[in-house]
Amino acid sequence: MIHLKPEELSIPDLQRTLQFAVGPRPIALVSTVDRDGRVNLSPFSFYNVFSTNPPIVVFSPARRGRDGSTKDTLNNVFAVPEVVIHSVSHAMVEQTSLSSTEYDTGINEFVKAGFTAIESDLVNPPRVAEAPVAMECEVIEVKELGSGPGAGNLVICEVKLIHINHSVLDEEGRLDQDQLDLVGRLGGDWYVRANGDALFEVEKPLATKGIGVDALPKPIRTSTILSGNDLGRLGNVEMLPTEEEVAEFSTHRRIREIFDQTADRIERRELLHHYAKEALENNKVKKAWKILLTDRLNAPKTNSNT
Repeated sequence: MIHLKPEELSIPDLQRTLQFAVGPRPIALVSTVDRDGRVNLSPFSFYNVFSTNPPIVVFSPARRGRDGSTKDTLNNVFAVPEVVIHSVSHAMVEQTSLSSTEYDTGINEFVKAGFTAIESDLVNPPRVAEAPVAMECEVIEVKELGSGPGAGNLVICEVKLIHINHSVLDEEGRLDQDQLDLVGRLGGDWYVRANGDALFEVEKPLATKGIGVDALPKPIRTSTILSGNDLGRLGNVEMLPTEEEVAEFSTHRRIREIFDQTADRIERRELLHHYAKEALENNKVKKAWKILLTDRLNAPKTNSNT
């Protein structure tokens, strides 16, 4: 590995490193107004949700890297502490990128990017009609992190009203992750799309207390075939299959074929680990455990089960 000290890097090199290393980052498309009511619209990928009660989202319009000057969004927030934060879908990503152009102060990015501005209910900045989700917010604090080029400014916002397009709701009236089709920001010109095969679920250990990777038998924990993700899934179970379940499973055809294929314990273990990996890839964690635990058995008896 290489080792980098931030103070030894130029601001552009440090920013590039951080933006490639930290991602994908959600994108906040933020509308603001100045004291004269002039509208600004700009995207920020230093952004996330930080509290549910109260509902708090935070984004950071950093100072410009070339001269440390502040952006119109930040100036507007100090003048009129209200924003509308929009989620960015794939259908609007090119227009969103266009809105990030450094237009002169007073230029309306809604117009430049071709977005439709509609009146908000509770705050002065308008919202983007094309956005799947729009959150009207009050700015409760701005925390300046520095005064030099690249310094961030945490704009802490309390969500007051959420608008959701019907097209991104499921049959139960809740947000549908696939229909949202959100995009995330990576380094350079790269983005990522949260849709289709890119989406996957990982069971959160909230209601259960997994045994942990440290509790896995050493031959499993040190496997050259099972990945860290595989070990994590195996460690997320509360209890292992019983000896009776493993003994019954060991009579299945595929297990018998593996035992018949080789008498070498190491080679047989590798075959079982490959089989268990297939089961894990198909979300069959208990089956994977049964496969792995048959390694402790002698050659299983014949059975017609498959």
